[in-house]
Amino acid sequence: MSRIVRIHEYGDASVLKIEDVAVAAPAADEVQIAVKAIGINRAEVMFRNHAYLQEAEFPSRLGYEAAGTIVTVGEDVTGFAEGEAVSVIPPLDIARWGTYGEVANVPARLVVKHPAALSFEEAAAVWMQYVTAWGALVEQAKLFEGDFVIVTAASSSVGLAAFQIARMVGATVIATTRTSAKRQALLDAGAHHVVATEEEDLVAKVMEITDGAGARVVLDPVGGPSFEPLTASMARGGILLEYGALSGEPTPFPLFSVLGKSLTLKGYLYSEIVSDDAALDRAKAFIVAGLESGALKPRIARTFPLDAIQDAHRFLESNDQIGKVVVTV
Repeated sequence: MSRIVRIHEYGDASVLKIEDVAVAAPAADEVQIAVKAIGINRAEVMFRNHAYLQEAEFPSRLGYEAAGTIVTVGEDVTGFAEGEAVSVIPPLDIARWGTYGEVANVPARLVVKHPAALSFEEAAAVWMQYVTAWGALVEQAKLFEGDFVIVTAASSSVGLAAFQIARMVGATVIATTRTSAKRQALLDAGAHHVVATEEEDLVAKVMEITDGAGARVVLDPVGGPSFEPLTASMARGGILLEYGALSGEPTPFPLFSVLGKSLTLKGYLYSEIVSDDAALDRAKAFIVAGLESGALKPRIARTFPLDAIQDAHRFLESNDQIGKVVVTV
């Protein structure tokens, strides 16, 4: 029996229960991991709250990210051995391959032998943020040296990952935040410029920074009323990648900016990379190289023990922290 976090109903953090569960052997294409650390994501909070794109079948496991050591491998798996330290690229099913607990079975194609210099806590905070940011900026927007990129919701883990990836390819980051309270922290985290959108005119600031050209790339998980000033801040022929809907307000279509600048507006999902073997291999190679060189360095906001999994969720919901929340096992 292993201690596993499950939910038996949707609700607040109190529905997260640690239970003794018999975990089956891994399937032929899976590996079983003794979990040492878990990365906590807003997707799991949304799943718990019944606000996610996947329905639960109760009792349900949950969790996307983890790092630990291999316990055993499925009969068709090669390249991994018992005892090796690995981390997990989030799979496409939050419940079937749930990582919250002492043991997890996950698809072997999504398991990575991360650089040895990373702690388990750091390794558990890698893959969701860096694959999401890499897929948008490098794979789809083709971000290159000399580009300007606007990153909104900049203090999120994906936002911070986008700073580092943009710097790896030689692009300039313009981070947005509501007030100037986080300006220095975002600069310290790797942004070249920070615009406080409730205190400054976004379009004017971006045009000043870019000498009137605008930003070619925008990475946005917010939507809502900010959509129009974002597109007005873009360069001709630019691309905006929308990967979330954090704003509860309607998102107006910026018709004149789109027409006048020949803009591309694209909905982007992390699953586009994870479901494509070739793209996933490119992501792994780029991210592992960045981790090895130190250009990519996950930032952890706070850690909690497994017994405090409810507190970890409450912290994530109630704080606009800079960095990742991690649970140790």
